[in-house]
Amino acid sequence: MSNLLNHPRVLKKARAELDSHVGQQQLVDESDLSKLPYLHGIISETLRLYPAAPLLVPHYSSSDCTIGGYDVPRDTIVLVNAWAIHRDPTLWEDAETFKPERFENSGESEGYKLMPFGLGRRACPGMGLAQRVVGLTLGSLIQCFEWERISEEKIDMAEGKGLTMPKAVPLEAMCKARPIMNVVLSESVGDI
Repeated sequence: MSNLLNHPRVLKKARAELDSHVGQQQLVDESDLSKLPYLHGIISETLRLYPAAPLLVPHYSSSDCTIGGYDVPRDTIVLVNAWAIHRDPTLWEDAETFKPERFENSGESEGYKLMPFGLGRRACPGMGLAQRVVGLTLGSLIQCFEWERISEEKIDMAEGKGLTMPKAVPLEAMCKARPIMNVVLSESVGDI
């Protein structure tokens, strides 16, 4: 949400995608997520710039190997700095800029550079669930509310201390319900 509030054009484009593919008569559902590539781009770009865990789970080398030109002896603990890889200007064009468009039509070329959940057979087993839950949550927030910053100043994106890189300054934003909230609330009242 912080990135979207700092980039209103991206928020507007995501809202237009949701309105076009899902509409204002029903909430975004899991089956809708495959029709929302720009929403996925926003999530991927956010995880690229702000991975939940900047250092991936440590790995243990079972045999001598070479990683990035460095000889790694057997029985070495290897830490992968996903945060640094995701911001490496030799891998990413305009690496420090929030650009969800970089994941449109990217195919596998961007996929192997993006590793917020790890890669390969040791990747996080909850990756699929996490991506669906984040997609549904973010999609619902964009679909149901108009969002604005509380001032003209950009949201502070500074990172705090900790293993999961929390924001140094918690997000504060203003929201106003969109027309779909009338539909959602009238359905929920009917269920009671």
